[in-house]
Amino acid sequence: MRIIYAGTPPFAVPALEALRAAGHDVPLVLTQPDRPAGRGLKLTPSAVAQAATHAALRVEKPKTLRAPESQQLLREADADVMVVAAYGLILPAEVLAIPRLGCLNIHASLLPRWRGAAPIHRAILAGDTLTGISIMQMDAGLDTGPVLLEKPMPIDDDATTGGLTTTLAALGAAAVVEALERLPSLDPRPQDETRATYAAKISRDDARIDWSAASDAIARQVRAFDPQPGAEARLGEEAVKIWRARPVSGQGTPGEVLSSGADGIVIACGSGALAVSILQRAGGRRLPAAEFLRGHSLEAGARLL
Repeated sequence: MRIIYAGTPPFAVPALEALRAAGHDVPLVLTQPDRPAGRGLKLTPSAVAQAATHAALRVEKPKTLRAPESQQLLREADADVMVVAAYGLILPAEVLAIPRLGCLNIHASLLPRWRGAAPIHRAILAGDTLTGISIMQMDAGLDTGPVLLEKPMPIDDDATTGGLTTTLAALGAAAVVEALERLPSLDPRPQDETRATYAAKISRDDARIDWSAASDAIARQVRAFDPQPGAEARLGEEAVKIWRARPVSGQGTPGEVLSSGADGIVIACGSGALAVSILQRAGGRRLPAAEFLRGHSLEAGARLL
């Protein structure tokens, strides 16, 4: 098939590569405009832009798909289908109607659970034990179209957003290739609106630890915000990010250090306690608890906010 591909972050790269490896023609790749990145805030192409450029594909970075010139680009591509994966722009009805077979979305959840921008983060935060990939026929709603194919997979107890994103990206790549092979025979399944949940975009405020919460909920928060933006607490005036932690038994004032040593720092929560084994001070690097403690006095009775 002739495929327009639209995607932006690393999650979307494996599917682009898989479509080309399967023999599909990709005359046009759409991605978000370059964004500032790194300490120097240098304008940097998206992961998809870099992959497409390396493959000598045509890349366009429109700010909107509502503009007539953007829609003309799509018409000129003369595509059978448009495949979308974490693109980041809304596709208006005019765009959805351009490809002969419509637009397919690779979504990292089992729809209708976790529609929206951050399905992987939200699944881990909620304590879900199952996630997967949905290949959806796009309509004018936000992830509301009928599901053509789904691939479930379990969420491990120690899964982080970073690791789960990598796994789901590979699963999504294989799933969209399969969906295109089987497209004429797939039976679209309408989504059950009564089961729909929304995965709101993640903000830094979401990552601030509330020590009055239960220890298992905070442990999920740590995993959900790894690698970005990092679950954050305050130690005096300094921000500290926590990267690895597990719930343990313990009791005390929420945020109170119950014990600290080479094996970790145990902090009281609203219910139970959290054993922290890897953390990072502002401007520093991730450190095992023993190494962190060599530079910080964090004894029993100290308090994190």
